[in-house]
Amino acid sequence: MWYRKNVGRWERAARLIGGGLMLICGVVALHASPLGLLLSGAGVVTLVTGVFGYCPACAIGGREPLKG
Repeated sequence: MWYRKNVGRWERAARLIGGGLMLICGVVALHASPLGLLLSGAGVVTLVTGVFGYCPACAIGGREPLKG
């Protein structure tokens, strides 16, 4: 990979679960309203950072890449 992971395993799992819940809640519970679409978009971004293990916002904030 061309990037170094900066999100640990437990945080990746939390991002996957939380992102999935935000996506489902945004589409199903809020019936695709503007707020629901915003929540769904945030859920997708959270899911992607969980899948890849890299968070650009964390890197900008100064989080060091994981060792190994």
